[in-house]
Amino acid sequence: VQLQASGGGLVQPGGSLRLSCAASGFPFNLYWMYWIRQAPGKGFEWISSINTRASNTYYADSVKDRFTISRDNAESMLYLQMSNLKPEDTALYYCARGLRPQYFCSGAGCYSTVGWGQGTQVTVSS
Repeated sequence: VQLQASGGGLVQPGGSLRLSCAASGFPFNLYWMYWIRQAPGKGFEWISSINTRASNTYYADSVKDRFTISRDNAESMLYLQMSNLKPEDTALYYCARGLRPQYFCSGAGCYSTVGWGQGTQVTVSS
């Protein structure tokens, strides 16, 4: 299992970024997918989930109405479109898969840490 997040960078408050996650080594279309982040000195925070067919999405209150999760099952890719970024969004961002295939679970505690890469750094600063 490999999950490689990319697309992070330095952005000013109010700006936008699109994160990508390339997945391999497992049947991507059978797994719910998640975005998680870790701010400096803090624990992991679940921020978004998407079901296998992309028909349902879920967001933490901290990012709701600003972030949009999506997926391309044909390409085994997961995305996170982030807009109206705030300094408190500064963190390392990771993508993760569900604990098992077709696992109906939308929030924290639903994802596996297997295959996480180095994450992608998002820094929001003026």
